[in-house]
Amino acid sequence: MVGLASPAQAATSATATFTKTSDWGSGFGGSWTVKNTGTTTLSSWTVEWDFPAGTKVTSAWDATVTNSGNHWTAKNVGWNGTVAPGASVSFGFNGSGPGSPTGCKLNGGSCDGGPQVPGDNPPSAPGALSASAITDTSVKLSWGAATDDNGVKNYDVLRDGAKVATVTGLTYTDSGLTAGTDYSYAVQARDSKDQTGPVGASVKVRTTGGGTDPGEPGPGGKINLGYFTNWGVYGRNYHVKNLVTSGSAQKITHINYAFGNVQNGKCTIGDGFADYEKAYTADQSVDGKADTWDQPLRGSFNQLRKLKAQYPHIKVLWSFGGWTWSGGFGQAAQNPAAFAQSCYDLVEDPRWADVFDGIDLDWEYPNACGLTCDTSGPAAFKNMMQAMRAKFGANNLVTAAVTADGTDGGKIDAADYGGAAQYLDWYNVMTYDFFGAWAAKGPTAPHSPLTSYPGIPQQGFTSADAIAKFRSKGVPASKLLLGIGFYGRGWTGVTQKEPGGTATGPAAGTYEQGIEDYKVLKTSCPANGTIAGTAYAHCGTNWWSYDTPATVTSKMAWAKSQGLGGAFFWEFSGDTANGELVSAISGGLK
Repeated sequence: MVGLASPAQAATSATATFTKTSDWGSGFGGSWTVKNTGTTTLSSWTVEWDFPAGTKVTSAWDATVTNSGNHWTAKNVGWNGTVAPGASVSFGFNGSGPGSPTGCKLNGGSCDGGPQVPGDNPPSAPGALSASAITDTSVKLSWGAATDDNGVKNYDVLRDGAKVATVTGLTYTDSGLTAGTDYSYAVQARDSKDQTGPVGASVKVRTTGGGTDPGEPGPGGKINLGYFTNWGVYGRNYHVKNLVTSGSAQKITHINYAFGNVQNGKCTIGDGFADYEKAYTADQSVDGKADTWDQPLRGSFNQLRKLKAQYPHIKVLWSFGGWTWSGGFGQAAQNPAAFAQSCYDLVEDPRWADVFDGIDLDWEYPNACGLTCDTSGPAAFKNMMQAMRAKFGANNLVTAAVTADGTDGGKIDAADYGGAAQYLDWYNVMTYDFFGAWAAKGPTAPHSPLTSYPGIPQQGFTSADAIAKFRSKGVPASKLLLGIGFYGRGWTGVTQKEPGGTATGPAAGTYEQGIEDYKVLKTSCPANGTIAGTAYAHCGTNWWSYDTPATVTSKMAWAKSQGLGGAFFWEFSGDTANGELVSAISGGLK
């Protein structure tokens, strides 16, 4: 975090530091931290700073923020004014404009707690900062000299708001960095009395190697994306840390966090407690550190932040809609620009903007029927995706989960998926749930057939048919991901081992009739046959179909032969504790 100082009365018992928590081009998120470095309790605090013209605070929390022109003042609220020795309190704000705070004062004194010498002004901001000689693990920084009435002593080099070095010259080489990672650097000067001047303009750097910008595939050139469900933290007891303990984190490239809701024409929070409020104990946490009651972000969002710190190759998208929450898309599509703005504002909220690399829209289904029926017309989906890309820009991912109904006149034909493809990074083609025990008496059939087979209940209900249909609409193969279900669908009252048998109803499942996780089925009802590229099992009077590591491997070979962009799966918690299916996808795509 950056300490900003200005000439003022001495305030050696406390410091105020600023960090930019996020930046979305037209605005940013900021956080100030007041720390009591003295031996007596602070009873109140006031932080003041200046913004350049065109930069301002648009909203704030945990402080009362006011301004007079470009001079801004933040005062504690009733509950956080008292700060014990050694303790800290923070407040945050959203800002608009490109500027950074300068001339900081804390309770009338220097924000860095340093000395103030009457008649001795602090140094100016350093000259323009530049980066060169960028490698996988290092970068050389150079800047212009600052000025001071009594001479500049040295310079603090700041990486992502934290001081990493103090040097006397005008260059510094920062090393020990992570390949393929974004960093932000800035420099501030110190004078002979250790007064700090304003922080100079920052420069962004991305180290070479290590994979890639958002959206670029991982090892093998293919995408391996998994859905993480926010409700999984409850009964399933599945948390972000499980991605680490299972070994899956190092093998995936992307995560879709499911789901946000779509209500009243806007993107909205799906489950606030699971998303950003749930407190994690040390043993549940990705980094082994427990959440505290006063930290600004908790829940799965904070755990994803920790995951990305350990596995910087992973990109995370926030997925909105899904089977249950797709009913709101029709209204949202009536004003695509307003809908896109609402989604952008939520995804890029400064409390968690660094967590997400884009947005995924799961509309089930445009101009067709899912849980509800939509009549928005064939152009609505394309118009919505055009607005999303316009708002989220080229540096964010924009994707969609889409139907796999390859029948003539079916759901793929109901919307302009070909026209929309130009605005999307890829489609997650939901090539599963073709057949299931909603047809209570059967016939039994694999829910995720790769290809057709004699006796299939519905022609066009296969992965191959769906992919072929999208390609016929003009969607590039590289923008199509093959879907894998980490679960099976099954019937009971079945006497026939092979597909096509009759049944009396859905088989019992842990959470829902007719469906069960792979991790359960692999031992409770082991596969004893294959059909159309997927496995099935007949045990007792139950009949299940599901993918195994072997069938996943064969599906990945097919995906590569078709030139597809990779694969995705629903969802992490259905896999084994050691990530068998994730490993099969990863290995099969190489």
